[in-house]
Amino acid sequence: MQTEVIKIDRENMDLDVLKRAGEILKSGGLVAFPTETVYGLGGDGLHEESSRKIYEAKGRPSDNPLIVHVADMEHLEKIVKKVPKAAYKLAEAFWPGPMTMILEKNDLVPYGTTGGLDTVAIRMPSDPIALELIRQGGGYIAAPSANTSGRPSPTTAQHVYEDLQGKIPMILDGGAVTIGLESTIVDLTEEIPTILRPGFISLDMVQAVLGEAQIDRGLIANDSNIHPKAPGMKYRHYAPKADLKIVEGPMEQVISYINEQAEKGRTGIICTEETRSRYPKGDIKCVGTRKDELSIASHLFAVLREFDEDGVEQIYSESFKAPGLGEAIMNRLLKAAGHQKVDVSDRK
Repeated sequence: MQTEVIKIDRENMDLDVLKRAGEILKSGGLVAFPTETVYGLGGDGLHEESSRKIYEAKGRPSDNPLIVHVADMEHLEKIVKKVPKAAYKLAEAFWPGPMTMILEKNDLVPYGTTGGLDTVAIRMPSDPIALELIRQGGGYIAAPSANTSGRPSPTTAQHVYEDLQGKIPMILDGGAVTIGLESTIVDLTEEIPTILRPGFISLDMVQAVLGEAQIDRGLIANDSNIHPKAPGMKYRHYAPKADLKIVEGPMEQVISYINEQAEKGRTGIICTEETRSRYPKGDIKCVGTRKDELSIASHLFAVLREFDEDGVEQIYSESFKAPGLGEAIMNRLLKAAGHQKVDVSDRK
């Protein structure tokens, strides 16, 4: 299969191209497209065969739910049993935007899209290319990240092409995304609204709207018999080819430990502008500044892919523990590392 990559200008969108992409979706095909979070691999969310093609193209386990993307509230109301007040409040505050809500599905949504669950994950992205594609494609696009399952999520069309060339007919190239981490997922089927995946929208922001909300600390389940309720809860994600460890503790000890490891082989180092000059050796990747967490989030996945290209043998990352977006950054890093951490707090 030939994969066509077409550049799209958000300020002057070519509707003929988007109509053609929409026809691919309506005929059961797949299209990769940009959102404000990461690039998505889209198929018709209301047809089981399209979802099967998504799983096949990604090499994704079929019990890992897909997110259905909509462009307006009316479409949301048509595919769920009931829209609770909390959903309307969150939608008013954060849609269009990087928030996914989990609600009870109705019979219009096939189990092939929800990973066999009676719930469906739904999002309204803010990227204008994504919104127009949803409208042109029939209103319901099931779309996980447009990468090979387990690899770092794609933040550019080139990342998508590297993973999926020859597997899908079209990639819409809208340039680099702005956020770089997948959406926050909030489960509204629980008694207390629960964040199942942290993202740009933090727990504090959700609580400010709903009054009561909590975060699920068991964001990866190691038990293979547990059915994941949201994308990314069960399986390792975002992993580079080299072994990745996160180093925690006082910054001086962290830097000292990473520099020691850099003497032992071809080592990748993930750091920030504040510490870049402290690493004399290694394949050093600066992901941004701690003064601007969004700069770190937007570069993280691209940096993990760069290490694959560089052929490093091991990777060590500084920890980015912090409230707000730092929670989401650490969530992705921990999954990429398979939860491998080194605590250097007791080092002298």
